Amino acid sequence: ERTSLVEANMPGKRLRLTGFVLDQNCQPVAGAFLDFWQADSQGVYDNTGFTLRGHQFTAADGSFILETVVPGEYPGRTEHIHVKVQAPGGEMLTSQLFFPGKNANESDRIFNEQLLVSILQDSYSMIAEFTFIVP
Repeated sequence: ERTSLVEANMPGKRLRLTGFVLDQNCQPVAGAFLDFWQADSQGVYDNTGFTLRGHQFTAADGSFILETVVPGEYPGRTEHIHVKVQAPGGEMLTSQLFFPGKNANESDRIFNEQLLVSILQDSYSMIAEFTFIVP
């Protein structure tokens, strides 16, 4: 359980992903489970350990904050972050989040425009947000 996936001396552009988990009536879901995993800035996954992998729970107002790095492309895929979201006692939603303006979005067979994060700042580091709606 952690809100930061960044480790010491990890290369790559820093990303702060913020957002909310809401129910279908747009009410905040406290204690929702969020599980994130992704490739590093070079597009490489850690398939033997837990680098750039972790989970957390939303606050009372349904909010979350994840500190990580912008993932890199790997063959056939655009930049993305995997996520599982589950309201307490609800069904598990497994999805991916994508970044706007990436050339590889058009050729990625799984890309979905509805899963684009909103970029709030993009300079030395990036701040993005996304709101999940769960049943």
